Amino acid sequence: MTATEWQTSLTTQDAVIENSAVMHFGEPAKELLATTKTNVLCDLSHLGLLEIAGPDAVNFLQGQVTNDVKLLVGNNAHYTAYCNPKGRMLVLFLAFAHYDHLHLQLNRELLEPIMKRLKMYVIRSKVEIKDVSEDIIKFGINGPESASMLVPVFAKLPNQDYELVTLENGTILKLPSIGNNTRFEIFANTTNAPTIWNALKANCKLVGKPCWDWLEIQAGIPDISLKTQEQFVPQMLNLDILNGISFKKGCYTGQEIVARTHYLGNVKRRTYLAEIASIQAPQASDKIVDSTKNEVGQVVRVAANTSNGFDALIEMRIDAQQTGNVYWNNTLVSVNPLPYSFEA
Repeated sequence: MTATEWQTSLTTQDAVIENSAVMHFGEPAKELLATTKTNVLCDLSHLGLLEIAGPDAVNFLQGQVTNDVKLLVGNNAHYTAYCNPKGRMLVLFLAFAHYDHLHLQLNRELLEPIMKRLKMYVIRSKVEIKDVSEDIIKFGINGPESASMLVPVFAKLPNQDYELVTLENGTILKLPSIGNNTRFEIFANTTNAPTIWNALKANCKLVGKPCWDWLEIQAGIPDISLKTQEQFVPQMLNLDILNGISFKKGCYTGQEIVARTHYLGNVKRRTYLAEIASIQAPQASDKIVDSTKNEVGQVVRVAANTSNGFDALIEMRIDAQQTGNVYWNNTLVSVNPLPYSFEA
């Protein structure tokens, strides 16, 4: 069974699939409401997964991404950006080490071009880069009892955010909690995944990709899509606050711009959690303007909320957020607190 076949098998559980993503299980509104209150289980096949292997894998990746790859020792994960020479983000990775290789999880629509670009820089390094999205099943669980539900399934659980535990039947990553709900991502091979899924779904509401996107937005986790590639320096998306940049490691593509922004204190734009009361759905890269219609930012990622509107992460000028109202498509944007501080 491949991940695609696994996802197709979910149609017997009423999964509705669009563009290789499980969008819902027949009750999108009820699924979103459940996501805010109870235990939910979500297929994550819409996320791509690259494997970087070989004797030179760590050194190769160290010269490409913003974070310190050498800190990935098999029991942790971190975010890291891959930038162009001007310091603009091409993709956001969630990276971790697994046995003798590294994994990079990313927006699946970017997988092919990013893999091609990385391979261009391998040259004579002993590095193999391959797409393992079809070999590893990924799903997420969120809710007040999520940890207790994992106890009968796994011999050990991670306790700290971004702690990674690898066991015979799968790998578990603890993600930042949303309120009283604890969140985990599970990676399993195609043999073990159905057993784990079936054990968990008995006490969970099955939900689609939009619900997981909403959780990511509430956690303040940005994303890069085809529409927003090369639009942001990492600090604009709060990557420095999310520990996605190392200012102590050696050179990497775009480092000069990223470091200059940090050491000169030139972070003039940030990403904020926002609510947009609109029936029409905002899209990533949509413009945000001030009261004089001057462009001050753009939408980073968006998901429907339970108030018949949308929650979003929007990147914009700090002074615009501090001094006046901002708008999307003539609709006032309400800025809400993030779960982390810019002063962290």
